Amino acid sequence: MFSPQELLVFALAALVLVLTPGPNMVYCISRSLTQGPRAGLLSLAGVVLGFGVHLMAASLGLTALLAAVPMAFDAIRIAGALYLLWMAWQALRPGGSAPFEARDLPHDGPRRLFLMGFMTSLLNPKVAMFYLSFFPQFLHPERGSWLLQSLTLGAVQIATSATVNALLVLFAARVAVFLNRSQAWVRAQRYVMGTVLGLLALKLLLTDKKAPA
Repeated sequence: MFSPQELLVFALAALVLVLTPGPNMVYCISRSLTQGPRAGLLSLAGVVLGFGVHLMAASLGLTALLAAVPMAFDAIRIAGALYLLWMAWQALRPGGSAPFEARDLPHDGPRRLFLMGFMTSLLNPKVAMFYLSFFPQFLHPERGSWLLQSLTLGAVQIATSATVNALLVLFAARVAVFLNRSQAWVRAQRYVMGTVLGLLALKLLLTDKKAPA
């Protein structure tokens, strides 16, 4: 269905994005600093479930739309590439970075830790936009089920994100200090992310990938 090279490119793109401090990372690290790694991992489990909900919604939505209107494939692919260009600009523009700030959170029980992680992920629109913009760039109409292809890509993204965030939670104290003090690294990371996303978007806009007739 996907070649190893295609999955590697997708995994690297997912890795670049997951290394960008966002609501999910900030919450999990903050929770780990406040209550310890176990609390951070429980919160991360909720975040991962939120990813799963976004994944199923995006996959089923894309599958239904493309089955009903095959010609929508090119429109979705181009719109996704334009969104990637916008993300690249947000990363590269002057003042585009926001400093990482861990939050002091109240102590919560296991159930609430999981629920808060889930809601943080579920209410993060960037997760859904990632799926809707990235998936069409890697889907191949001639390779069969849209749904199976989407779920495969989603599994790679979730595995990448869960692994990286688990490591960040386990080493939360060091990560927080590093992100707060190493602004040069934060800027370099932004430039790498912006460049990768920009090049990927341009490549996708110039690639002629037709929808099935």
